Amino acid sequence: MRTMLMKMLGALLVCSAVACGKGGGSTPEATLAVTTTPAEGSTQAAAPGPTFALNVTITSTMPPKGVTVAITAYVDGQSNLPFFTQSGSTTTASNNYTITSTPAQESCVVSITVTSNTKSSNTWTGTYRYSMK
Repeated sequence: MRTMLMKMLGALLVCSAVACGKGGGSTPEATLAVTTTPAEGSTQAAAPGPTFALNVTITSTMPPKGVTVAITAYVDGQSNLPFFTQSGSTTTASNNYTITSTPAQESCVVSITVTSNTKSSNTWTGTYRYSMK
């Protein structure tokens, strides 16, 4: 009798722990929304340089474990030869970066990818173009 009661109690605890397949799911993560300065999709006028400021702001709800921001800059048409790369994790909404090593008189592309550290399939990608005089 005691063994039977222990088995029933064990089954009840297991069923409670997994909520018997009902409810208890986690809240879905918000799709990442990002704004950048310079604006994503823009083409900036040639500027003196040698450094170029970039701000990446997460405008959606920040994922619980934060995001990873990856930045790559390359001469247009040469994405396999970046002259600048930077990547790092953050839980801050607004993040400032400085792009360096821009070659003079070349049309360049900055590619920005923001990836949730909680759900890796939740990503945002954008680009903009700029050049140094």
